[in-house]
Amino acid sequence: MSQTLIFEDNYKKLGFETFSENNLKTLKDTKYKSEIKVFYVPEGYELTVDFKHYKTENPALFFLTNQHLQVEKGIKESNLLYYNRDFYCIQIHDKEVACDGLLFHNVFEIPFVELDENENFIIKSLFQSIKDELEWKDSSAEEMIRTYVKQIIIRATRKWKKQNLDNDDIKIPGNELDVFRDFSRHLEIHFREKHNVADYADLLHIAPKTLTHKFKSLNLESPNQFIINRILLEAKRLLFYTDKPVKEIAYDLGYEDPAYFNRLFTNKIGSTPTNFKKNYTSGKKYNI
Repeated sequence: MSQTLIFEDNYKKLGFETFSENNLKTLKDTKYKSEIKVFYVPEGYELTVDFKHYKTENPALFFLTNQHLQVEKGIKESNLLYYNRDFYCIQIHDKEVACDGLLFHNVFEIPFVELDENENFIIKSLFQSIKDELEWKDSSAEEMIRTYVKQIIIRATRKWKKQNLDNDDIKIPGNELDVFRDFSRHLEIHFREKHNVADYADLLHIAPKTLTHKFKSLNLESPNQFIINRILLEAKRLLFYTDKPVKEIAYDLGYEDPAYFNRLFTNKIGSTPTNFKKNYTSGKKYNI
């Protein structure tokens, strides 16, 4: 059976739910749409985040904000931690945990970290501590829970950087990390109205050529491609999860000429927006 524990105080809210094979179908992401979500998933789960399908070969943590989550299969217990920005705002606490632009809103669209045996033990213990605090309902529970949430995020941020920014394919030195993170964060906020590299270079107080060169020197796709990718991801979300017509979606994403948006989508996705909406099935599969 599903177990739901909730902390609420004035505007602050945090919830904790336990799922397993018997109740996975009750996990509806629309219930937590406005919350920040940390989803602990053991091995053997199959789930889709937006348009990517994952099969966990090891325990993992997924970090979600506006993404669409659907869990198709799982046997062992998983835990969903969800909270609003009044309880713990990743932007306000960014100097402490430095996760925004990495765990959340990263341009790679990689919303998870894999856990080794030791890290899995620690993370499970932290989730259990949160659960205990919610059950005890002590007067100091809120601050204790917030410290546990912070520990989870800090540990996962370190892991995410190691798995995605310091490996055989990509190495982003510490002195360049803030540029990468700041670009990711600005992109998440402004992608609907700012479509050019120059817009983001201006926000970062550097020249457009400098920004493009930084990404090239780090063996990353160009900033322009990341901008396009983010716009197209939102377009796919709106096409698949809403009933908005293509013309309205184009306007929502900052394109005054729907025909131009249609050509861009078709060129990059290989299908017209209308055909994508009609024919989309589950996206790429990833083993993690």
